[in-house]
Parts: sequence; C-alpha cells; structure tokens
Amino acid sequence: MKLSHLKQLIDYFKKFQKISAIYRVSDTIVKVAFDKDAEIYFDMVRSNSAIFTCKTYTRSKVYSAPFDVVLFKRFNRCEIEDVHLVGDDKILRFSTLQKGAYKEIRSYLQFEFTGKYTNIIILDEDEVVLEALRHIDLFSSFREVRVGQKLLPPPNAPFVAKEYPIEDIESFLYETYSERMDARVDVLKKQKCALLEKKLSRLRRSFGTLEDENALKEEAQKNEYLGQIVLANIHLLKPYQNPLHVKDFEGNELEIKLSSLFATPSDIAKYFFKLSKKSKQKAKNLHIERASLQEKITFLQHFVQTVQNAQDISKIELLFPTKKQEKKVKQSESIEQFFIDGYKVMIGKSEKGNIELLQKAKAKDTWLHLKDRPSAHVIIVSDKQSLPIQIIYEAAKLCVEFSVFEKGRYLVDYTPRREVKMQEGANVLYNKYSTIEVDNTL
Repeated sequence: MKLSHLKQLIDYFKKFQKISAIYRVSDTIVKVAFDKDAEIYFDMVRSNSAIFTCKTYTRSKVYSAPFDVVLFKRFNRCEIEDVHLVGDDKILRFSTLQKGAYKEIRSYLQFEFTGKYTNIIILDEDEVVLEALRHIDLFSSFREVRVGQKLLPPPNAPFVAKEYPIEDIESFLYETYSERMDARVDVLKKQKCALLEKKLSRLRRSFGTLEDENALKEEAQKNEYLGQIVLANIHLLKPYQNPLHVKDFEGNELEIKLSSLFATPSDIAKYFFKLSKKSKQKAKNLHIERASLQEKITFLQHFVQTVQNAQDISKIELLFPTKKQEKKVKQSESIEQFFIDGYKVMIGKSEKGNIELLQKAKAKDTWLHLKDRPSAHVIIVSDKQSLPIQIIYEAAKLCVEFSVFEKGRYLVDYTPRREVKMQEGANVLYNKYSTIEVDNTL
C-alpha cells in the first residue's frame, strides 16, 4: 500500500460518520461497513496489503478468536471521531466512540501497512493494546505488540514518498480489487484444480481396473464345475495331493493344479465352491461399485468446473474451507461440506450421499434440489425460522454447479427437511416449498 494513496484515502474515509458493522471475511481480510451501504475491505496480508471494494465478498467462516471478539465489541455500531495517519507513515487510524446508556468508550482502530509488520491493532484511549491481528514480541521487533502493553510510536520513515494521484477514489478501490484478485484467483485455480485432478486420476484408474462381469461369471461357473468334479472323484483322492488327476463327467482325464495343499479332499471341493461364490457375488455387485465410482468421478468433474468458473477468491475459499485441526470428527466420504457466511452447507456426492444426507438432516434444516430434474441434494444446517435469501441463493448455486455441466438459468426448490418424504433410494416427495432462480451463466 503506497503512502500517497493512503493520504488521499483519508479524505474519503472522513466523509463517513460511523462504522455500522465490522468483521473478518478471511484470515487476513476485514470488512468494514461504513454508514449504511459503503463496504470497504482491508486486506492485511504481509508485504502485499491493500484497501479495496467489490460488490460481494462471501464470508466462508465466522471468526471467533479474541481479536474478532474485541473488534466486534469495540467497533460494531460506533461513531467515527477522526481519521488520520500516525506519524505521517503508512498507519491508518480510526478514532471511534461508542455511546452507551451510562458511559462512552473511546477506541482506536489502527491499520498498519508496514511490510512484514503489517497488522491491525486495537487500542484503548491510552494507546494500550487491547488486541491485534498479529502479536509481535521483542525478539521480532523493538516495537512490541502485546495485549496490555502500551504501543510505541513507529520510527520516522527514512524516505520521502512519491506522489501517485488518484482521479476517482471509488474507481481506484474497485480496480485494486480486480488487479490483485485476478492474479491470485488464477494461481489458486491452478493449485486447486491440480489437487482435484489427482483425485480424479485415482478414481479413473480404479474404474479402469474393474473386472469384467462376463469374465467373473465364467470364472464362477468354472470353479463350481471343478468343485463338482472333485466331489465326484472324492473317493479316489488322497490328502495333500497336488496336482489332482481325475476324470470329468464325460470320462476324460483331467489334471487340476492347486495353489496350495489341503488336508482332506472335501476341503478342496469347499475351496472351489468358495471361489465360485465369491466370483458370483462380485459379478452381482459389480454394477453397484461401477455406479458408485462413476458418481464420484462426475461429482469431482463438477467440482473442477466450479473451481474453473470461480471469479473471485471468496468463492474458492468457500469451496476449500480451512480444516480445523483441533476437532477430529470423521467426515463422511459421501458428503461434501462447505460454509457460507458461517452456515454449514452439505451436498450429497452420490446416491448414497444423498440418502445419508436426508437421514442425518434435522427437521428445521433447509433442503434444496433442482426443480423437476435429477440433482445433488443440498442441506443448509440451521434451526432459524428464516434464512437470509443470499444464503439460500448461494446454496442453490452450489446445487446447480454440482448437478449440471451446462450453463443457463435453473430453478431450485427449497423447503424445511420435515416437508421432504423419502421414497425408494434418494427419491423424495415434497409439497410445501419455495423456488429460487439461479443464473449460472455469470
């Protein structure tokens, strides 16, 4: 972030009177809603920080760290008293005031665009650190950032900054978003698609190595025939005999080589009948395994296409949420899980996944499905009476993206899970429902 740009943004921020809402939308990006409808994003990634705005930036996770708690407590619905740069450096400070029934609380929200020490620091009126996005100890910098410690002023900048005039602030903020996001989106797309393609390759190899159903049936018949031959000649066979010299049902001499020795001739017959039964079972269930693998392959193909069509980082972050290390809860392999603005959204990856999803969902959860055509089943986990329409739309969009390859406009039905009656397999009946249109051409 250039100092010249920050100086010009000061005047832009001074026109706002209050902060209506503030929260993190990703690990390093904080969204600040000024007054009613102005939404500005502060991207505090080290050595590449920026301020931008965009139409929407979907929050894929609700943060509840101490920093986020203090951020909300001190700055949600507060008045802005002043906006200025600290020490004429790349440190933007908002002086704010919260008015309660009995007292007023003054706080400072400090965005520091200082290279590797880029940070967001929350201070009280005595400039004591209440919380920070990044805590910095004395081993890393003389300017310690620690809760309860008074924050030292930054050193004077050892250079004179060049001037970079901004013609239109809002256009500049939108362009900043486009420029930095386009490059990062392309890199992320390649990384995530490569990850998905590896999984696809493994599934395709498994699909390609599936045995032939007719060959399994022939093998079953052959082993059953050999078992019957052994039974017919059992009085002539000796223990641990290998190979077997017997006559078939036409009286022809037949040699049977065994893979191992058996204690009794009856064990040999049992061995062949067991092999026959195993081959029959494989042949009988082969179509189930084939269908399951094909469903997994199709789901991943939808996943790859969805990533390729993603237009911003927030979409990719939604598709690849950060896994929590502290919770070792085993996730079903048949269900994919996402988070949209803190709401858990689950999608069935196959018919098995759809059935499991319907069985696990609670009565108040919201169920979604493409109207009048086969699709993945989607569940929004929530016991609220009414969901924000934007959450329903984003979940409906995922339903479309993981169900069809063709772009277009699609209708998605949604209703509480209690209104959905399971029939055979993943087929369902539902009467009370609403419908939302998803434009998948964008």
